[in-house]
Amino acid sequence: MAISYMTEDGYKKLMDEVTYLETVKRPEISRQIAEARDKGDLSENAEYDAAKEAQGLLEAKISQLKGLIANARLIDESQITTDVVQIMNKVKIKNVKNNQTITYTLVSESEANLKQGKIAINTPIGKGLLGKKAGEIAEIKVPSGVMSFEIVEISL
Repeated sequence: MAISYMTEDGYKKLMDEVTYLETVKRPEISRQIAEARDKGDLSENAEYDAAKEAQGLLEAKISQLKGLIANARLIDESQITTDVVQIMNKVKIKNVKNNQTITYTLVSESEANLKQGKIAINTPIGKGLLGKKAGEIAEIKVPSGVMSFEIVEISL
């Protein structure tokens, strides 16, 4: 699994989610399996099959989250600067074609949330902005073609 860079806040959220899944959801599903098993014949017991499938999905999710946590590298936010675009920077960009401005915060893939203005550094726009300075034009290849963005401002 690839290394995943994240903030301390993002790391804590993942840890909290794993704890919740292990301490609340896992016992819940175990109870469902036990109740379904008590109903008799397992060969034609849809409740039992559904509970076992839910258990498998839950265990897969827990395993995936634990893998993310195991390969996480916390970002030292005191080392982040604003001379060039890098992870954890808030970047105000202007679309050269229509002069529309938008602000994004570049984050790790596990913390991306477009509604909050957080995009992953491994997206086409994220990759295209990395390493650019304020005032530079970033030519970014997107599925619909090439877009040009001017880096208006870089902040923390």
